[in-house]
Amino acid sequence: MEDYVLGIESTAHTFGVAVVDWDGVPNGHTPLDWAREPARAGDSAEPKILSNVSDSYVTESGGMIPIEVRKHHSEVADGLFEKALKEAGIVENQVRVIAFSNAPGLAPCLLEGMEFVKKLARRLNVPVVCVNHCVAHLEIGDSVGAKDPVMLYASGANTQIVAYESGRYRVFGETLDLGVGNFIDTFARYAGLGFPGGPKIQKLAEACENKSKLIELPYSIKGMDVAFSGLQTKLKNLLDKGFDIRDLSYSMQEVVFAMLVEAAERALAHTGKKELLLGGGVACNSRLQEMCKIMCEERGVKFFCPDRSLLVDNAGMIAYLGLKMFKAGIFEKDLGMVDIAPRERTDEVEVSWK
Repeated sequence: MEDYVLGIESTAHTFGVAVVDWDGVPNGHTPLDWAREPARAGDSAEPKILSNVSDSYVTESGGMIPIEVRKHHSEVADGLFEKALKEAGIVENQVRVIAFSNAPGLAPCLLEGMEFVKKLARRLNVPVVCVNHCVAHLEIGDSVGAKDPVMLYASGANTQIVAYESGRYRVFGETLDLGVGNFIDTFARYAGLGFPGGPKIQKLAEACENKSKLIELPYSIKGMDVAFSGLQTKLKNLLDKGFDIRDLSYSMQEVVFAMLVEAAERALAHTGKKELLLGGGVACNSRLQEMCKIMCEERGVKFFCPDRSLLVDNAGMIAYLGLKMFKAGIFEKDLGMVDIAPRERTDEVEVSWK
């Protein structure tokens, strides 16, 4: 019987479940044996994501209420688990380890994910791997060929410029106030667009009929750090004064994404790395991708961007990294030791599986 890794994602508005195949455990070895043994020549390399399903909390107006989001996760978890197994073509007793996103994120959402994982782990009698969501965005870059990139991580709560140095993923630049996704969503809510606002803002920007003239907005970048609060206040004031939201959306994207690309280019110059990787839900924006591609072409570096399903919050990247960590012996069999870490930073994780 083949072995599989189950991934669970629940850091924010999305609950996800994924199945990854073992892809490399030699015949005659159990997964736990393999986790304690060194890798050998000829062993398989990259795991394969067999299913990656999710359901997200959305609203017509307003934003996320963490307790309501947790309720959403509780309601969809069992159904998504069954769906993920069915799409992967396996049964639950073929799951040999469960990886879940225990950090960082909204505490109620993380707790719901952890409780689901512990219940499942007890029933299946399998160990658990605790995965940092942000680091998973970096590691999934392997699946598209990125080997040693600078990552521009642009999501709801996180905006960071990250690269691997000396055993950790180091943060070379980050937001000084709001995550770029939260900044965009806050403006969208103010404009009555509901949650999530990013996709709606992108459509409005594309519908702008006056792309030849940018509305003057604050451009706040300090070294490789960025800030959005002043820009947010300016946008709200302009919207109240009657400016067309299509024009505001277009100008906002141009200014904000230029800040992010500038910070990423400085990190490339500082580290000397030759690859840029995009990660996070905001990275789904086609204009941000276009601006990054232009910068990379001008610098002569490679550009990598995973599929949309691996940019948004998803369990596929959690299972993908969870398998790597498990093979390196990083797992927990005592479920009493498994806990969430809502504020754990990317650079606090010791990357001992590389």
